[in-house]
Amino acid sequence: MKSAIFILCCMVSLGYAFQALSRPVSYPGGWTVMQKNDKNVHSVHLHYSPTARYSVGYRTEYWRDEGWQFQGVQFNYLVKRHNAQDSQANFYLKGGLGIAYDNFGLPNEEIEPASFIDIAVDWETRRYFTSYENRLYYAADIDRFFRQKARAGIAPYLGDYGDFHTWLMLQTDHIASEGNEVTFTPFVRIFKNEYMGEVGISNKGEVLFNLIIRF
Repeated sequence: MKSAIFILCCMVSLGYAFQALSRPVSYPGGWTVMQKNDKNVHSVHLHYSPTARYSVGYRTEYWRDEGWQFQGVQFNYLVKRHNAQDSQANFYLKGGLGIAYDNFGLPNEEIEPASFIDIAVDWETRRYFTSYENRLYYAADIDRFFRQKARAGIAPYLGDYGDFHTWLMLQTDHIASEGNEVTFTPFVRIFKNEYMGEVGISNKGEVLFNLIIRF
């Protein structure tokens, strides 16, 4: 029962095929489903983009080591996009507001208001990709922490639009509440058209597995 809501959302999201571009804002009228798993958290994010500047949607997370979950609304805003001849850069602000549950369904269950704010930037060409994201989380008496994540990648070959694409990537994670421990996760990203998958394993033996679809 502890993560029943999260598992239900995963089952719904896995009923769709999964997507290609993991940006938090889609084209006007576009829907995106993101299902992500790493050493810390399992999450599902479903959002709709009324315009190319922002999106709003539902987010659920299960923090498996601490054993609590988040349910709430997330808002994503594209602050700036810079298009150069051979590259693109993006700057996003994100925020979430909802409820945190600890010991769900047990006599000592806790339910607290929860929120987060997030800054994300990325830069990419057809060959190279880099990104950085941080998040400040507040879940009252359940949890409070600062997380940051950076990624870098390279495409071993360049394909045309509609081809099967492959990226070799490295992710670095740090959560302040866990001290100064840093985790490194090499992974492979593959995508074709609107489908994307990522799979890898960290230096601590934890699996990263992400599936995304935009429609």
